[in-house]
Amino acid sequence: MNVLVVGGAGYIGSHCVRQALAAGHKVAVLDDLSYGHAESVPAGVKLFRSDMGDQTAVRAGLRESAAEVVIDFAAFTNVGESVQQPARYHENNVVRTEGLLQAMRAEGVKKLVFSSTCATYGIPEKMPMTEDLAQNPINPYGATKLAVELRLRELASSHGLSFAAFRYFNAAGASADAAIGEDHSPETHLIPLAIAAALGRRPPLQVFGTDYPTPDGTCLRDYVHVDDLSRAHLDVLPKLSQPGQALFYNLGTGTPYSVKDVIASVGRVLGRPVPHAFVPRREGDPPALYADASKVRRELGWVPRYDTLDSIVLTACNWHLARPKGYAS
Repeated sequence: MNVLVVGGAGYIGSHCVRQALAAGHKVAVLDDLSYGHAESVPAGVKLFRSDMGDQTAVRAGLRESAAEVVIDFAAFTNVGESVQQPARYHENNVVRTEGLLQAMRAEGVKKLVFSSTCATYGIPEKMPMTEDLAQNPINPYGATKLAVELRLRELASSHGLSFAAFRYFNAAGASADAAIGEDHSPETHLIPLAIAAALGRRPPLQVFGTDYPTPDGTCLRDYVHVDDLSRAHLDVLPKLSQPGQALFYNLGTGTPYSVKDVIASVGRVLGRPVPHAFVPRREGDPPALYADASKVRRELGWVPRYDTLDSIVLTACNWHLARPKGYAS
């Protein structure tokens, strides 16, 4: 298919672009490069440098790429920042996404794969988390993603949009060849922070809370390799052939790992300890978040190829060792 990847120069988007090319799709990228990296876009892939809310530019990109489907990764995702700047998150994640949707309608593109988040559930009612749980987000980031999910439902019903919304758990890792990986500024994700601490590139890692009702007292999270996560966006495309499809999937492995597990894994892979310090809990951190991924496995035949924490951490370590300054290296 002809695929336009919005946010395709970002962390997850860039991996999806490579996965789509490997699967034989014709791919173009639209990204304003506010957080993405032009260096991550493969040679020969057209890059439209534009804000997704700019309907004129987006429509031109849709036409020039002859897009049949849009895969949308363009969102601000820092939970803490969303609490400090909720209006900014609403403007980008909701208002500008509406601009993208209007451009798609104008150009007759009726298939969309949308990056959502497990943050739409808020504090989950049970573990593991299934797609039918109540959605009560506790931060503006989760609220913006839920707002778009609701809008997509409306468009599926009223205009025949076919979409799949993937509710991500913790994307992690890097490409197997260490060509692309995580390069955020500032970095907020646990695995790259632990790697940087172990390599002496940052102060000791802060572990927020050791008194949670978990086996070792630290938070449990579900880490899914970025390539596995990206493949699901392609696996779902055949299901969008019928107008008005509204599909929702959790994307996680279903295996929870604690903060201490991550510290131990990074230490094993690098062969050196991760300096860390225990500090009080951080407000708003649930004790455990991990997926029931049976639906995506059953309906899409999706199976993660990186099925252990060490295998995910190894790819991340290889990226950070090869690119000590990220894409600036």
